[in-house]
Amino acid sequence: MTDKLRTHVEQALASLSSVLLGKEQQVRLAMACLLAEGHLLIEDLPGMGKTTLAHALARVLGLGDKRIQFTSDMLPADIIGVSIFEPGESRFRFHPGPVFTQLLLADEINRATPKTQSALLEAMEEGQVSVEGERYPLPEPFFVIATQNPSSQFGTFPLPESQLDRFLMRVTLGYPAAEVERQLLAGGGTREKAQQLEQCLTPEQLAQVQLACGQVHASASLIGYVQRLLQYTREAEGFSYGVSPRGGLALLRCARCWAWLAGRDHVVPEDVQAVLAAVVGHRIRSASDLAGHESERLVAQLLAEVDVIGH
Repeated sequence: MTDKLRTHVEQALASLSSVLLGKEQQVRLAMACLLAEGHLLIEDLPGMGKTTLAHALARVLGLGDKRIQFTSDMLPADIIGVSIFEPGESRFRFHPGPVFTQLLLADEINRATPKTQSALLEAMEEGQVSVEGERYPLPEPFFVIATQNPSSQFGTFPLPESQLDRFLMRVTLGYPAAEVERQLLAGGGTREKAQQLEQCLTPEQLAQVQLACGQVHASASLIGYVQRLLQYTREAEGFSYGVSPRGGLALLRCARCWAWLAGRDHVVPEDVQAVLAAVVGHRIRSASDLAGHESERLVAQLLAEVDVIGH
C-alpha cells in the first residue's frame, strides 16, 4: 500500500513540475507542507507562478478549492461569512463565506488590513470559525495557501508574527533560469495547463499518506540536532528572537515528510536541512533587521554553526 501511495505522490509531483518549470525543489516543499497538514505561504513578486502553484496543487490532490483576492477594503465577513435575518423563518441564518472549502487560496494576503488578515487565524489554527457565539467546523482537510508580495511593494500590510507562525512553511519561487524561461515563452502560459492537470490522489489517499509521514522514525540523536538548532536561534548574537517549541515541532514534522518523499522510513539530518529555510525562515529575525529581510543569512548561519553531532 505504501509503495502504491508513493507512486501516486510522485505522479502528482511530476504533474506539478510540468507546470512549474524548473521549480522542483519548491514544488516538493509545497507538497511536504500539505503532507505535514500545514498551511503554506508563497512570497514573491507578481507573475512568478504563485497562484498557478496553488491551483495545480488543488487539481492533483483532488481538493475543492476557492480563491479570495485580498484587497485593502475587505472585511472579515467577506472571508468567514455573515448571519442574515430571514423574515420567513423569523431568525438569523448563517451564510458561509469562501473559507468553507478544502483548499483556500488567499491571494495577496498582505494587501488586506490586519483586521481582515486576523479573520483567518482561528480557521487556520482550529479548523473552525466562530460567528456570534456559534462555531462552524470547516471541511476536512483544510489548507490555506496564501500568496503575498514583498513588503517593500506599495500598498502592503506586513503579516504580524502571530499570523506568520500559523504558516507551516514559507517558500519563494524566484525568477526562472534562462533555459527554463525560453521553454516557458515558447510554450505559452501555464495557468491553462494547471487547469488541465489530472487528479493523482483522492482525499482519502492523502489522509493515508499524511498518516504514513507521521510514522517516520526520528532517532534521539536527530531530535537532539533539531533541539540544538532551536537553542542556537535563542542564544546566538544577532537573533532578535528564536524559534518557539511549536516551530521545532513544525520542523520535525516537515523533515518526516521530506524523508517519506525520499523513500526512507527514518529521518536523517539532510532532511532537516532541506526544509529548514522554509520552516524557520519566517520565524526568526535579525536584531538589526526587524523587517525579516536577512532570514536567508540567518539560516545559512544556522547550518554552518550548529553541529549535526552534539558534543
